[in-house]
Amino acid sequence: MGTYAAVVLAGGAARRMGGLDKPALPVGGRPMRDRVLAAVSDATPQVLVGAADAVPAGVRVVREDPPGGGPVAAAAAGLALLDPDVSVVALLAADLPLLTRAAIGDLLKHLEPETPDTEPAGGRSAPAPPDRGGSAPAPPDRVGLDGEREPDGACFVDGDGRRQSLCGVWRVAALRAVVHRLTVERGGSLSGAPVRALLADLVVREVAWSGEGPAPWFDCDTDEDVRRAEEWAR
Repeated sequence: MGTYAAVVLAGGAARRMGGLDKPALPVGGRPMRDRVLAAVSDATPQVLVGAADAVPAGVRVVREDPPGGGPVAAAAAGLALLDPDVSVVALLAADLPLLTRAAIGDLLKHLEPETPDTEPAGGRSAPAPPDRGGSAPAPPDRVGLDGEREPDGACFVDGDGRRQSLCGVWRVAALRAVVHRLTVERGGSLSGAPVRALLADLVVREVAWSGEGPAPWFDCDTDEDVRRAEEWAR
């Protein structure tokens, strides 16, 4: 797959935790957001979207417009910092303290193009997306050896089949096309747009976690979640 970028979304309100700066909470002696950034330390660039007093060296920081505007607005802000030659991006929540480089590597393998000497990667794919209506520039379709569209992204699914959308890797062109369309449809503002609107029309390869240890998409929405993550991180 070569190089990839990483956009880490850290702008949530953490209402269930009293409005704390949740990504800054420590797990295993390090802020959760730093643990996520460590899992994508080989990404270029690394972009953190949200307020942050201190981040690891080399990490770019940007705010979504408007601040607190939600994950789609944050994703758009992060994508805007990527150079035109960046083709793949890991789009991640900042409260995934158990994420690992191995898990990211597993996702990236599912976006590698098929070749005559390789079998198609496993996982389930969504149907081809409907016509985008011409309101946004569409990325070129990528067609595999079987004649079907290759995936626009790959994300983990849990044991109940639920997609963990903010623990995935995506083709930048596909995300930018959807961001453009949503911006037009919503009158120029992405504030409040849900993640499902960003990913609804994309072809997604769903990946089951087969590695050892806790699920890499485990997120911390409550104090109890943080305590559980702390136990696993020991």
